[in-house]
Amino acid sequence: MDACSQSNPKILQTCYFSRSREGEQFIPEHVLSFQISGTLTVDDGKKTYVLEEGDLRLYRRNKLAKFVKEPPVDGEFRIISIYLDQETLRKLSKELNIKATKPADISDSIITLSDHLLYKSYIDSLGVYLQLPEEEQKAIMETKVKEAVQLLLKINPELKDILFDFDDPGKIDIEAFMLKNFHFNVQLSRFAYLTGRSLSTFKRDFEKIFHTTPSRWLIQQRLREAYYLIKEKGRQPSDVYLDVGFEDLSHFSYAFKQLFGHNPSQVAKMGDI
Repeated sequence: MDACSQSNPKILQTCYFSRSREGEQFIPEHVLSFQISGTLTVDDGKKTYVLEEGDLRLYRRNKLAKFVKEPPVDGEFRIISIYLDQETLRKLSKELNIKATKPADISDSIITLSDHLLYKSYIDSLGVYLQLPEEEQKAIMETKVKEAVQLLLKINPELKDILFDFDDPGKIDIEAFMLKNFHFNVQLSRFAYLTGRSLSTFKRDFEKIFHTTPSRWLIQQRLREAYYLIKEKGRQPSDVYLDVGFEDLSHFSYAFKQLFGHNPSQVAKMGDI
C-alpha cells in the first residue's frame, strides 16, 4: 500500500512513499498542518506554495488548490493535519467570546506560520498521542483541536478574523470565476457554492452566459486547454490530464479524440514536426 494513515476524525497523520498528485482540490475547512518530511507543492491558481520539512501552515477554508506530494529520496512524505471544523470554531467563539470584526487582511490561501516554541511543543505532543489506540485518542484529540485554535490566537492574533468568519461565499460573477478556475477538479456543487448560489441557480445562470450546460462546458474547456498545452507547449498527455481537471487518463484520451479527431499522443507528435 502506497499511503498510510493514523487518524481520528479531526487529526490525521498521513504518509506517502511515492509521488502523489491526487487529493481533494477544494478545502472545505481550515486545516493546521505540519510537514514532517518531504515536500508539498500547492497551486491555488494565483500562487504556488512550496512547503518543506518543518513548515507549519494554515490552509484556509473555501479555497481551491492542487497538491503535489513528494517524498524525500528513499524516504516517505509525512504530515500531521488538524481539521479546525466550523462546529468546533463556533463553539469556541461562544466560549471565548471572540468574533471576527472585519474582513481578513490576509488574502493568501495558505498561511505559513513562523517557528515558535509553543507550536513545536504542541506538535511534539500530537506525535505521542497519535501512537495511542484509536479509541483512546478521541477524547484527547477533541481537546487538542481546541488547543490548536487557542495557540493560533495567542501567537498569531491576526488570524481571528479568518478563523471566526463563518460567512458563506457571496454571489460573484460566474463567467470570470469559471474561466479562472475550470481546471480544478471539483463537483459542480462546489463551483455553485463558491459563486454564492444554489446548484439549480448556478446551472440556470451558467447556461444564460455560456449557452451550454456546466458539465459540457467544463469538458470542452479542459480539452481545449489540454490541446494548447500539448501542441504549443510540448507537454506530454500523461502530465497534462490531471492539470486540466481530469481524473483518468483513458477517459481524457477518449474525450480528447471525440472533440479533436486525434488522440493526445498524435497531437504531441504533430507538435514535434
